[in-house]
Amino acid sequence: MAPLVPPPRSAPESDDCAQWYARELGWATTDTSPVRLLTGLRFDVLEMPAAAGHAALRRVRCTGPVAMAGQRMRLLVAAGSAEELPGLLDWLEWGGITLDLSAVGLGGHITAPPPPGGATKGSPGAAFWLRPPGTRQEVEQSLPALGGLGSRGGDAPDLVRLVDAAATECHRARLTHARTRLWAHRPTGQPLAFS
Repeated sequence: MAPLVPPPRSAPESDDCAQWYARELGWATTDTSPVRLLTGLRFDVLEMPAAAGHAALRRVRCTGPVAMAGQRMRLLVAAGSAEELPGLLDWLEWGGITLDLSAVGLGGHITAPPPPGGATKGSPGAAFWLRPPGTRQEVEQSLPALGGLGSRGGDAPDLVRLVDAAATECHRARLTHARTRLWAHRPTGQPLAFS
């Protein structure tokens, strides 16, 4: 019988990162390197292309924490929001349209950016905070939610407005990409038709 080999331990900097998230925000993490934040417990995540995300953030200034990883933007929203996304997209009349917009909820995870104030962006594609989380109390109040899921009104972010802006910008990015590809593949001698 082969001896039992313990699972690989995370690096000391990963331990510090995981401890910071647990201590400061009460967020669950994995004991891996890189550290991952578990979704569906304290928050869910809306994920989209970075360009669409930046455009959505210009339209909806009041959001919760926002992280970047490579060319993907991740907006933290209230726990339970991932389950609501398909129905919400249908209600907003985005159902049936292919969008590069997804949600990560219960049972999922995202790569944990380094804690705010610590290390800055690492290697290309590494996760980092674009809008870092504040204190535990600030984070709870800043997560976009549906009216029945804990939206606090007033200055609290609205999940419906955020999802609509994100869907619009994801669709615009898709149309722009398709137009660019069409333009690049146009025969050079062919005139353009204008109406």
